[in-house]
Amino acid sequence: MRKVLFLAHTEADGTLSRNALETLTAAKALAEGLGGEFAAGLVGADVQAAADSVASCGASFYGVSGEAFGQSRYATDVNACEALVKASGADIVVAPATMRFSRALPGVAVRVDGRVDTHCTGVSVKDGKAVAERWFYRQRMKGELSRDERPWIVTLSPGCYEAFSGSGQADVQAVEAESVTRSTVTGIKAPDVDEQTIRPDAEMLFVTGAGWTKKQGDGEIHVQRAEGVIKGFLDSTKASLGSSKSLVDISGEGQAVISFLTHLHQVGQTGSTPRHTKGLATCCHGEEPHVVGWRFIQERRAINKDASCGWAQGKADVLYVGDAFEIMEKVNELLRD
Repeated sequence: MRKVLFLAHTEADGTLSRNALETLTAAKALAEGLGGEFAAGLVGADVQAAADSVASCGASFYGVSGEAFGQSRYATDVNACEALVKASGADIVVAPATMRFSRALPGVAVRVDGRVDTHCTGVSVKDGKAVAERWFYRQRMKGELSRDERPWIVTLSPGCYEAFSGSGQADVQAVEAESVTRSTVTGIKAPDVDEQTIRPDAEMLFVTGAGWTKKQGDGEIHVQRAEGVIKGFLDSTKASLGSSKSLVDISGEGQAVISFLTHLHQVGQTGSTPRHTKGLATCCHGEEPHVVGWRFIQERRAINKDASCGWAQGKADVLYVGDAFEIMEKVNELLRD
């Protein structure tokens, strides 16, 4: 009988991330569709609390625990995941496409003589076979793939499924894995929460366009004012920040730039394809190369002075025609109140 394994690692606080909970929903549905067994494998310093938080999923639980497995480290992650795949006897492994697993699971596939497909957006059953869904060519083409080799490891990108919910008391079977390491994690250096502007789990995506650094009605450029407006909105809403390619590239043209924008913020045909619930575009025209990065945003709104811009041509649910500086300053004022 075919067996599906949901594979995940705990976060620093011992919980499962939203990406992991979304992946659990997908793995459970796949196991039910195949009519096979369902198992869950967890890696972390202590996995019991994480297992209890999703105990009602109906899986048989396996866990690799220990202080060494609480940190993101290739050597220990590969050993732990290999042990869980072998202990469960899984034919198909479904895991979240986290930074930690994206690095380790290809190595696991080699060790267990299997195959891996990363950053998929769905798994399903068609004609009795497991099928993975993946987007190609900058999210313009969707492909479906299946493999005969087993075990087959699939990682799922976030934002594709509803997060699983259902706690209880889980009986976790302990699995041994080698924890010998050559490195020591002494701590984590990270920016303050308010300084972090790329927030994958945020409900809203706020995208800036090149208009923020162009000459305004008074014939002057107001980059510092733009930075204050944008940062004020991000601080109040905890939204994630994105940018059009033209804005992050503008420094090469010798023009004033928004200091906290990098190419990591770029969304669109040549950037990332976010999956936030809501999106607000400002000072960009809604042309196809940019909008392609918005196709998975559920509610799209935009601000532009031009009532006939691309956003008005059916690409935005709501278009606010007006000056982005004035509108966003008023929004920030209302948020402060």
